[in-house]
Amino acid sequence: MAVGVKETTRLEERFRLWDSDGNGVIERSDFEAEADGILSRLGAHGTARGAELRQAYLDMFDRLAAAAGSTRLTREAFLQIADQEIVSKGDAGFASMVRPAIQAIVNVLDVDGDGAVSPAEMAKWFDAMGLAPQVAGRAFADLDANGDGKLSVTELVDAVRDYHLGKHDIPLLG
Repeated sequence: MAVGVKETTRLEERFRLWDSDGNGVIERSDFEAEADGILSRLGAHGTARGAELRQAYLDMFDRLAAAAGSTRLTREAFLQIADQEIVSKGDAGFASMVRPAIQAIVNVLDVDGDGAVSPAEMAKWFDAMGLAPQVAGRAFADLDANGDGKLSVTELVDAVRDYHLGKHDIPLLG
């Protein structure tokens, strides 16, 4: 499946966000900065779950870099590899590449240990991403596909997929 205009725009935005130093390439240090920013905003530095989240982000970069055959991903290389390894593979691509990071985020957020994210737990994530509380509440309701008042890892992976496919406008990876 070739990347469409909206998907390309979303992937370009993801490239811009991951290129934290603005040097025009994504490197492992950019993913380290992203993970460290998330950990800071969630107060999870120095925790086992925080370390798992950081490792999940670095593993995602390592897999993208391995597929590209380079540890420096230009915008063009990133768009090609993200399409090839994630978007074009559909559910399987998002499950293999994105799910570990989403699982790690859920593990940090899930203070009650039920394996899902409640509205209060997700509010912490949305706040860390800079979403206003009223936007966060509406976004949670939109993402709660089965209406059970919790967001499972599967619902969140599906939401990341749907965002990148242009089906909604709620970014979830930071």
